[in-house]
Amino acid sequence: MSVRKDVDDVGEFAALLRTLKERTDRSYGSLARRLAMNTSTLHRYCAGEAVPLDFAPVERFAALCGASAEERLELHRRWLLAVAARQRPRPASAAGTADTDADADTDADADTNAATNAATDADTTVDGPVDVPAEADPRPGRPWYRRRRVAVGLAAACVVFAALGSLAALPDGRRASAGDRASAAGPAPSTTAAAEAPDRESASPTPSGSSPTARRPSASPTPTKKPTPSSSARTTPPADAATPAVPLTWSADSQAWKLGCGHDYVVAAPPEQVPPPPVPQDAGVWAASQNAVHGGETLVRLSVQGRTDTAVVLEALRVRVVGRSAPTPGNVYAMDQGCGGSITPRTFDVNLDKDRPIARAVAGSDAGTPIPAVRMPYRVSARDPEVLLVNARTQGCDCRWYLELDWSSQGRTGTVRIDDAGRPFRTSGIKGLPRYVYDTSARRWTP
Repeated sequence: MSVRKDVDDVGEFAALLRTLKERTDRSYGSLARRLAMNTSTLHRYCAGEAVPLDFAPVERFAALCGASAEERLELHRRWLLAVAARQRPRPASAAGTADTDADADTDADADTNAATNAATDADTTVDGPVDVPAEADPRPGRPWYRRRRVAVGLAAACVVFAALGSLAALPDGRRASAGDRASAAGPAPSTTAAAEAPDRESASPTPSGSSPTARRPSASPTPTKKPTPSSSARTTPPADAATPAVPLTWSADSQAWKLGCGHDYVVAAPPEQVPPPPVPQDAGVWAASQNAVHGGETLVRLSVQGRTDTAVVLEALRVRVVGRSAPTPGNVYAMDQGCGGSITPRTFDVNLDKDRPIARAVAGSDAGTPIPAVRMPYRVSARDPEVLLVNARTQGCDCRWYLELDWSSQGRTGTVRIDDAGRPFRTSGIKGLPRYVYDTSARRWTP
């Protein structure tokens, strides 16, 4: 009965983890990256194959999944029971079934130890003092370590001869004669001949009967040798030439509507000259044709993705206001007659009326279930993109602004500018302006 109770305690803990995970639309890999753990580890926790010894990762997991205070208390209670069940000694009768209920972490440790032992055995086999068969040894009576010393001595002698040859070839203000060079260095090896090839090309051949002084260079400057290319002399490192300057890509849609149906535009034209409101996917074309300005608020849907599987950390999101003026005159045209829904997305709220506006993370809600706010720093990659929603609002200015996104990856840092196709975003206040909605039955704009 105690074994059955232990299994039930661990299973109930894992079931609650799975319930919280299913609330999100993220995979195990996406959640694990945000929790700074392995995907397989998180999967074992949710499958009941392992129980974390510390509650900290479980608490972070609950916060990421938007668990309520009551659910966190229940999760802590089940975690305590699961840990106690795993630490409780098992009866001898259950030893035969230990393979099916063993902790996956213990199995992983055993596999790691086995791999380490195998590597140790392999090292001992290769590098240890193994006797060489007599038929393979030209001198059977010689121990293995003496043969190794002889090999090391030969290698050291080669290094000494190479150093002497290079020292003999160093310039000392005058060129050595052919006889001195031959007596000092002996027969030149192939590598020395290759190193002296530029000298032979720059000097004219000397007749065999001429004296050594005839080979000395004249007062005219010697031909300049081409320097050997080095890594410091290159303008662009060849290894990183194909690496993009910014390890992430982004796209911004400034024509997003609240809940997909509600938005206001300011147009300097009477209602008779303004066409009916478009569908959301045609909002950009409609606004451009009417020279419309975002009224009251601008929703920017920002999609960020890494270029490779390497993680890119989004460090901060900042707001830059480049221009303020009086709200633009005109009429306000609403794209809907009011829409509602049970989902409130999480956003970055920006008050453009502040002297130094900031992007403040705001949590969302899904039918009463809280959606945690996006907290910087945030991690993205090619397989793990992220969509950020920025809500910039104003009441008293015609504001022009853009965003700055700080990033870091593999020791590199940078900042990208997020704007509206090269132009700043524009948001104008609508306080005191006439506001119109479109009457679909009468097919005209009405106050």
